[in-house]
Amino acid sequence: MSPRGGSKSSTVSAVRRADEDSDRYRPPAAGAGILRRIWDWVHDGPLVHSYYALAASAILLFAFGCMMVLSSSAVESISADRSAFYYFTRQAFLGLFGVVAMFTLSLVPSRVYRRFAPVAFWVASAGVLSVILFGYEVNGNQNWINLGGFTFQPSEAAKLAVAIMLGWYFGRREGTIRGIKGFLWPSLAIVGLPLAGVAWGGDAGTAIIFGLIYAAALYFAGAPRLLFVVAGLGAAALGALAVVMAPHRMERVTGWITGDCDVAGSCWQAQQGMAALATGGWWGVGLGQSRSKYNYVPEAHNDYIFAIIGEELGLIGTVFILVLFAVMAVAMARVLLRSTSTFERVTTGGILAWLIGQAFVNIGMVTGVLPVIGVPLPFISYGGTSLIMCLAAVGVVMSLTRVTRDSSGGPRSRDDGGPNPGHDDLPGNVHPLRSREERI
Repeated sequence: MSPRGGSKSSTVSAVRRADEDSDRYRPPAAGAGILRRIWDWVHDGPLVHSYYALAASAILLFAFGCMMVLSSSAVESISADRSAFYYFTRQAFLGLFGVVAMFTLSLVPSRVYRRFAPVAFWVASAGVLSVILFGYEVNGNQNWINLGGFTFQPSEAAKLAVAIMLGWYFGRREGTIRGIKGFLWPSLAIVGLPLAGVAWGGDAGTAIIFGLIYAAALYFAGAPRLLFVVAGLGAAALGALAVVMAPHRMERVTGWITGDCDVAGSCWQAQQGMAALATGGWWGVGLGQSRSKYNYVPEAHNDYIFAIIGEELGLIGTVFILVLFAVMAVAMARVLLRSTSTFERVTTGGILAWLIGQAFVNIGMVTGVLPVIGVPLPFISYGGTSLIMCLAAVGVVMSLTRVTRDSSGGPRSRDDGGPNPGHDDLPGNVHPLRSREERI
């Protein structure tokens, strides 16, 4: 071979070696470096930061919500011959109880949640099904129970119980589930039992949230993608059936799609909510200065409290709320990415889908992105049961940050209660956390 050919061969070999080296690390393209840094920041950040971020964001949302409940409900309270602080004091008292529950649950070991998950699930499901016999109707939905003058909504407790129960189930069955049928049954019964009571009571909004929790659990448990296509088509069919069977829902959805509906009827709430947001502009009309809360916006202190926030505090106030929910979402996402247990991953994913998904549905409803569905804004809308359970759910995830932090050293439990296996024996899709250098 000629020297020239040899030189060419050497050059080709050098290029191949360079290509092989590039498989291990390639400089990110323009713009990709920012995404990589964001990913590393979310994935590699200290989990103790997530613990405090979850606590701070939940408490700030609760405090902000109490302030807005006072502002939006004072007029209604006075018109009903009550104290202007009637709704505020109830919300603040139950919220403080929820904060105590949040920090208490943050100290509970993960193995305790796994051990009592079935008990909590059956108790919560029994509470939801009891509304069929003992429930009473509020705003067209029979999902409330009055016990000794204290009213509560069992479906709110069932959301947390279902998220933990799904984590328990998929954790115990990890590595043994095969195919779509294996993922759906019997896990579908876990969400289907409380969902039956919610559907019977006519609460379509809560039914949607249960669907989000179940979808997140399936995704983080490793269900095949085809399952989500089939489930999406099935959910769309059931949703269309629910809309067709209820004239008021049909009118809301058609009005949302076409923009042509009775502004004095089914579209009154949506139109007034949009008008309140438009009135607020950038800076708002001032705290306590809303005009829409004078019985123009129905449920001003509940489902449509975001419209009052936009009117009184403007775009700045609404963005502040979105930032707090974003902080909570990132903190929970970090727990998801760092978890080495299916129970932790599925439970956190279900709670994340519940809290952030419900916030998205509520804000989308108020801003016109979605039709009027009727779900409260987590931590902010008036409602003691919802507030307590949202804070409790954050406490559960906070406890999982402690478990995940401890997983790097020292013994820990598997999802089935046995000793923690070594990295070489980790089953299924459970992988040890790799360092940033190893991932590169």
